Amino acid sequence: MPASKVLVVDDSPVDLANLRTIVEEAGYQVVTASNGREAYEKARSFRPDVILMDVVMDDMDGFEACRTITSDNTTNNIPVYFVTSKNQKADRVWGELQGGKGMITKPYTPDQIIQTISAI
Repeated sequence: MPASKVLVVDDSPVDLANLRTIVEEAGYQVVTASNGREAYEKARSFRPDVILMDVVMDDMDGFEACRTITSDNTTNNIPVYFVTSKNQKADRVWGELQGGKGMITKPYTPDQIIQTISAI
C-alpha cells in the first residue's frame, strides 16, 4: 500500500514549512512536529506511513527519537528517514543503527523527498 500520511519533523520553522509544502503539494496528508519528543507522540497518535526527521533538534534529537519510535511495538513498523545536514559516513551508519531507513542530505531537492516517500 503506498504511503499517504507523512510525519515531518524539524525544529527550524523554515525547513519544516518547506518540507510540509513539498509533501502536501505531492498529495500526501502531513502532520508536523518540532522536536523528537513531539515526533514520538505524533507517531503514536497519527500512525504515519513514513517519518521524515531532522537530526539536530533540542529536547530529543532525531537519532534518539528514531530509536524510541523503532523500539516501540506500536510504532516500530513506521520507516524513519533522516533529512539532515549531517552527511558523514559515521552519521549514516549511526542513523541505521538507530533504526533509520535512510538519509536525505540538506540541501535536498523536492524530487529527492518525493522519491523517498513514493518508494515506501
